[in-house]
Amino acid sequence: MYIEQGYKGFHEPWRYVVGLLAVFIGWQVIGALPLTALLVLKALDSGSFPSSISGMAELLGANLFLFLMLLSFLIAFVSLFLVVKYLHRQPWRALTTARSITDWKRVVYAFALWTMISVFFMLLDVLYLSPDDYVFNFQLEPFLILLLIAVLFIPIQTSFEEYFMRGYLMQGAGLITKYRWIALLGTSLLFGLLHIFNPEVEKLGYGIMVFYIGTGLFLGILTLMDKGLELALGFHAANNLLAVLLVTAEWRAFQAPAIYRDVSEPELGWDVFIPVLVVYPIMLLVFSKRYGWTNWKDRLLGRVIEQTAFESQNDE
Repeated sequence: MYIEQGYKGFHEPWRYVVGLLAVFIGWQVIGALPLTALLVLKALDSGSFPSSISGMAELLGANLFLFLMLLSFLIAFVSLFLVVKYLHRQPWRALTTARSITDWKRVVYAFALWTMISVFFMLLDVLYLSPDDYVFNFQLEPFLILLLIAVLFIPIQTSFEEYFMRGYLMQGAGLITKYRWIALLGTSLLFGLLHIFNPEVEKLGYGIMVFYIGTGLFLGILTLMDKGLELALGFHAANNLLAVLLVTAEWRAFQAPAIYRDVSEPELGWDVFIPVLVVYPIMLLVFSKRYGWTNWKDRLLGRVIEQTAFESQNDE
């Protein structure tokens, strides 16, 4: 079982409290310093401080703003790694998977599957459903710089979120409460709430939280059913890479010189609910058939086994 991999390190509740604070400071304080400092310097020079993400991107330049924003996740990832290694003394592989080795084929498969699905729906919307909502925005030099930043840093950003939410916090919540459903729902809600200050929420309203929480729930189910983070890592990396490279808009969290610019008036529509209600369930079915998932109720809702029982299973 995946949550029980936390038994392979020190797992007292206080360690997770300290670890959570340490990662938060690394992520939101130390990691945010370069972006904040440069924004202040530029604002002093220009005479005004931007109040929106699009304004910040315009002040610094979209690619530089994106780089500095993603840099905070590198600091966050390092912070989490140090917390796991030195505070919990847990092997990194135990945070990644219940398998004896990390299954990179699973990462690649989830990445490729979601890439194909996302590109299909994007092209369908751009070319047939809503062509007037998009403007071709491609410029070679800025896009090549964006591509380099995205390929290097987006996987770090998405991997941090998966290791932190579906890994560290899910294992911690499961070991502390002894219930898988609490760990699953708790981290899914937290994942959604972490996006509540995104500009998409301001533009589209709180209904967009269905998408964020639903995506967190989907990724949590992937992790528990597959006994590892590999599928979630691949899916999340593909999702955010495509979000940065394919379409941008003034009201989106990612500001970048993407291939297309969405110039439509944002509204809460089918594209928010279709993934959660239709696409994600179909993907879960595909994954379950491919990897032979069984015993859904116990893996998602059952109790976390005690440490002695877990250790005796591993000794057999």
